[in-house]
Amino acid sequence: MKKVYILFTLCAFIGLSSCNNDDLEPTLAQSKSVEGSITSVEDLYGIIKGAYTEMTASGWYGRDFIVNNEVRSDNCFSNGNSGRFTTQASFAYLPNNGFMFDDAYQAIAVANIVIGANVGSLSGDAAYGAHLQGQAYAIRALAHFDMLKQYGQQHVGGTLGVPYVKEFKGSDLFPSRDPIASNIADIYADLDTAFGLMDDAYFDASKEFMSKYTAKALESRVAIYFGDFPRAKTACEAVINSGLYSIIPSGSFVGSWASKGNSNSIFELAYSTTDNVGINGLAYIYRTTGGGSYGDVQVIDGVETLFEASDERGDILGYEGVMLRNIGKYPDNQGTDNVVVIRYEEIILNYAEAMFETSGDALTQLNLIATTRGATPYATVTKENILNERRKELMFEGFRFDDLVRTGQDIEKTSLQQNFLATIPYGDFRLAWPIPQGEMDANSNMVQNPGYGN
Repeated sequence: MKKVYILFTLCAFIGLSSCNNDDLEPTLAQSKSVEGSITSVEDLYGIIKGAYTEMTASGWYGRDFIVNNEVRSDNCFSNGNSGRFTTQASFAYLPNNGFMFDDAYQAIAVANIVIGANVGSLSGDAAYGAHLQGQAYAIRALAHFDMLKQYGQQHVGGTLGVPYVKEFKGSDLFPSRDPIASNIADIYADLDTAFGLMDDAYFDASKEFMSKYTAKALESRVAIYFGDFPRAKTACEAVINSGLYSIIPSGSFVGSWASKGNSNSIFELAYSTTDNVGINGLAYIYRTTGGGSYGDVQVIDGVETLFEASDERGDILGYEGVMLRNIGKYPDNQGTDNVVVIRYEEIILNYAEAMFETSGDALTQLNLIATTRGATPYATVTKENILNERRKELMFEGFRFDDLVRTGQDIEKTSLQQNFLATIPYGDFRLAWPIPQGEMDANSNMVQNPGYGN
């Protein structure tokens, strides 16, 4: 692959404890062996931080991965204030945009450096080294899952997933796309390995590094997405029974978005006043903040009616003039807020859905969220109720498009504000991103998704 298998990262050099995006740019000139640069567990720590840094890029969790899944739904649209996200919101994307492709495979490459290390030969705490390798397996699983959701053919009638890369500088420089079923099996295998390798003794209270039960939390997300509800149920129970996390209490939901390492956070990506994506971040695109930001992503009029007056989640919304906005999530205009990748409330909602699909007590789980937020508790549980509660709880976090397509729904044209012209039926080729043209040109074994040529 064009960038994936020739990646050389400065983070592999001895003594580095942190990296920025520039450090992770690949180069063809591999003047020093990455493997030979790793002599201690401390080196692995520096490298794994590079993988996390890659995930913070604006093309991935820093902005685009989240926003793309909101503007392609019934939550948001692009008003074209600065010309951003109109293409994505119109489902008019072309192969000349790589979206998250390179970011994800660069993170995978860095994770594979850690996975390939012989921890027993390194100086330092070997148990911690194994814990770091567990994190690398979880990162590799999450990156491939995110790629599969965007580029896989599961919703467009095909069988192809994405290349699952398991080795740094492997022998296959021009890999074919693996089947979706193979991707799923590999994701589960990596998460199982991650859970086995990580140790509770190294639990990170900041939540900026994955911990043991992050693997089970991510497993529940994958299982819900692909409809493996017994597996989702078991994974959720592992997280819940760990006792490490809790729902943000009543009255604290809105304020929690301005703080880091909250009790509901299972894993979040670190941003600071010196290390952030700035104007390319989430806050800058969700609102204008008095005229100083892009503000292209606007909330569709009428979304506010989803929330009862007593539901504190409605306070996330606000107006800038006549424009309905996400005011409360990712509030800092300079992008210094951490981005939570997975939080405990999602696990409870995953558990509610898994219990519903396996004839368990879904009602209790669903109402744990609704009543805490001040909403009227549900009297009965339906799939529609579950998806509605997910929409209210997880709005602006990049879940809505996934929830629609994973349940086989059309992307309905419900408002004139939506950028696409008509309802997009389930199965339409536009429900999968095109493989980037640069990758198609560099890899003769790569197969393009239907509808995009090649």
